[in-house]
Amino acid sequence: MRLRALILGVALSATPLSISTLSATSAAVAAEPEFDFTKPDVVGTGLVIPWGLAFLPDGSALVSERTSARILRLAPGSAPTEVARLTGVQPAGEGGLLGLAVSPTYAQDGYVYAYYTAANDNRIVRFKLAATPTQEVVRSGIPKASIHNGGRIHFGPDGMLYAGTGDAAQTANAQNPSSLGGKILRMRPDGSAPPDNPNPSSVVYTLGHRNVQGFGWGGGHMYATEFGQNTWDEVNHITAGANYGWPNVEGNGGEPTYRDPIVTWTTAQSSPSGGTVAGDTFYAAALRGTRLWQVPLNGTGGTSGSPTAALSGTYGRLREVAVGPDGHLWITTSNRDGRGTPASADDRVIRFPKVAR
Repeated sequence: MRLRALILGVALSATPLSISTLSATSAAVAAEPEFDFTKPDVVGTGLVIPWGLAFLPDGSALVSERTSARILRLAPGSAPTEVARLTGVQPAGEGGLLGLAVSPTYAQDGYVYAYYTAANDNRIVRFKLAATPTQEVVRSGIPKASIHNGGRIHFGPDGMLYAGTGDAAQTANAQNPSSLGGKILRMRPDGSAPPDNPNPSSVVYTLGHRNVQGFGWGGGHMYATEFGQNTWDEVNHITAGANYGWPNVEGNGGEPTYRDPIVTWTTAQSSPSGGTVAGDTFYAAALRGTRLWQVPLNGTGGTSGSPTAALSGTYGRLREVAVGPDGHLWITTSNRDGRGTPASADDRVIRFPKVAR
């Protein structure tokens, strides 16, 4: 499986480095730890394949369950509470109810967004929290399959909605600009294409991806994770209209036509899903790698040193990572997805405080 982290506005000259290259570089320095991983606070237990994680203005978290189509509300010290259950979700394989996003104008419109697998496609809907909410489709026609459905959605600093999609096990989708598969999509909150997209009539923002399941912004740059096939997972820098090479390249290709990743790992070390930025570090949640990768950033779209691993094997498969309004780093586990070894409390949502300085 493959990871590509993507960064908006990274210079074309940014040098991609593999983890082995970084480790051998004497000048490489890991970023100062931002969070205290010795002080976990378990916010929720007993969840079934939590996938999406987003925060309401009051600081509470919304979490989606992939196979149940439930959306749960979590807050420290309280039991998870079901606040919505979506209709039309068709869970199968890696598909189901996936990413969540909260409208940046939630106080005015009350909208929550979800990416899910339906009968014939993957789609993005918006709705207001209710037991059985009325769902408005804002974008449909994203290719679906039992694997490679992508699924992460976030609002960017520009107020646009970004979505990571997969190639739906059809590698040709990734290089086809007419397909929404194997892409990062950028759209207005109503699902329409912004006029400043690479193609003003298309929501396609970047192409050449295998399976994008995480991204985040920091310092004016966007980063996203991507699953590799059998060899290299990646972290890529994202720029509008760029081509990241899949299926013609996995990992570093060194070809001017495609953007190389800024970091690569073997698939056993990572298989990354969610990603986020805090301070000068990009965090990537690893499924098969059962760890949280910390990638130090140099502020100009590249890395400043060796990626380091936290929580190695501590909580099993990690699906999502996000910085909450409380300043804590939140993670979700994915040990009940058929590929992990669940503990009695799984699946869990856990948060970690900032390091006391």
